[in-house]
Amino acid sequence: MDALFLRASELGGVAPDQLKLIFSLFVAYPLAALFTSIPASRPALRHIYNLAVSAFFLIGLLHLWSGVLQCLASSAFTYLVAYYVRAPYMPWIIFVAAMGNLTLNHTLRALSGAGYDVVDITGTQMVLTMKLTTFAWNVFDGRHQSPDLDTSQAAAKITTFPDPLAFLGYVFFFPGILVGPTFEYIYYEQLVHGTLFTPNPIADKTAQSSRLPQGRKRAAYTKFAQGAFFLGVFALWGGGMDYDRILTPEFSQKSFLGRYFFTYRLGLAQRTKYYGVWLLAEGASILTGLGFNGYAKTGETLWNRTANVDIMNIEIAPNFKILLDSWNMNTNIWLRNCVYKRVTPKGKKPGFSSSMITFLTSAFWHGIHIGYYLSFFLGGFIQYSNRLMRQYCRPLFLTPDGKSTQYKPIYDALGILASSAILGYVVAPFQLLDLKRSILAWHRLYWYGHILVALPIIFFLNGGKRVMRKVLASRGIVLPDRRKRKPGAETPLTSGAVTPGAPGAPNGVALNVPPVEMVVKEASAALQESKKDI
Repeated sequence: MDALFLRASELGGVAPDQLKLIFSLFVAYPLAALFTSIPASRPALRHIYNLAVSAFFLIGLLHLWSGVLQCLASSAFTYLVAYYVRAPYMPWIIFVAAMGNLTLNHTLRALSGAGYDVVDITGTQMVLTMKLTTFAWNVFDGRHQSPDLDTSQAAAKITTFPDPLAFLGYVFFFPGILVGPTFEYIYYEQLVHGTLFTPNPIADKTAQSSRLPQGRKRAAYTKFAQGAFFLGVFALWGGGMDYDRILTPEFSQKSFLGRYFFTYRLGLAQRTKYYGVWLLAEGASILTGLGFNGYAKTGETLWNRTANVDIMNIEIAPNFKILLDSWNMNTNIWLRNCVYKRVTPKGKKPGFSSSMITFLTSAFWHGIHIGYYLSFFLGGFIQYSNRLMRQYCRPLFLTPDGKSTQYKPIYDALGILASSAILGYVVAPFQLLDLKRSILAWHRLYWYGHILVALPIIFFLNGGKRVMRKVLASRGIVLPDRRKRKPGAETPLTSGAVTPGAPGAPNGVALNVPPVEMVVKEASAALQESKKDI
């Protein structure tokens, strides 16, 4: 079979590993259809089927023997520690072990100089790291029955410890083994036993008697068509549109507007490959039935449990917060549920330490290259700047009772332009990876992204808040004083990504980057205290 992929690689100019990845995503669809033919009364057979298909992908196609052994070892370690260790630090043991193993392989990959065209075990380990740490916290929540659990934690807690075969079936669920999506164990268990699907309260009895809710195939193959389309766009257009072109002499000869629009095109081209693989993986998950997420008020079946991207809210996002909400959505949920909320002491508001731990976790999860840290750190300050603008400027375009004025579309249009302008800029280091090339790319873009982000922050932190409060007060709009929050009240994740209606996210909250305004405030307070001691 390798010879076939090598021949196709020579003809199409696509790396063999990339062709194998795409083939795996495509063939997952008929394999997902076969999964649904296995009776729910035979859950063990469904678990074995998942393991067999994942083994075919990882070993039969990609030859990742040593990587699979590592994944099995990590899974066994997680299972045993979660079963035998009852102490409160149990999830952290698993977290450190999973992240440590992932970071080690990220380091080995970086030292080998492997490019994006090489598929190794790190991609699968990134998925498994989220699954294993999520499983650990779900077990912890099921044992301790804390009244502090929120809606998503209470729904996902594990009260009956699974047998090893069920656990491995969850870990190696084949539609998401290569690129995700991730999800909680409880939903996999419900899928395998046929209890995930609830009756439609609006449909007639005939529709309710169906083993699988209506609309599954239509939703799945719509995602398939969308994913195939974006991969086709990338194959025809995106292959030569990488961020290295910013470093060429030809780029330096362009005007500022020419550089801006060219960078936007580079970012769009690179996003199409992520759209493609995520949509294909989501569609296969839907086809197994896992994407089921209840019903809309109209009675329409919802298949968005495994959604990982909302393209429209990325390409024409009215603000950067919504843009981040719509990107890599399941990773957002993982960061919020397994890191941000867990490092905050009970009864305390999230502060400097919890924010920075979340930031470092997200960066380490992606890899060790400095480019990831540059992009994530700037992304956090983009969120802070966006929050200030939304809090103090958006009310100018609303009536005192919160309704839109005739000028609100102008605010929305400016938000779309600003989000589009900053998107291609902030991901440049994420694509270029190393420090020297990342700094050169931003220099050739005249640091316009940093300037756009810094100007509102400088203004609002130097009297601008007071000015805007007076302006808004003159219009009968009084902003709430965030400093007068009740002790112990939950602090909104104002800089975190918020995914409206995201599965597993209460009130649609899902953290992606740390709330940088908290970091700034905490650091500022610490600096003032240190000055007093001098």
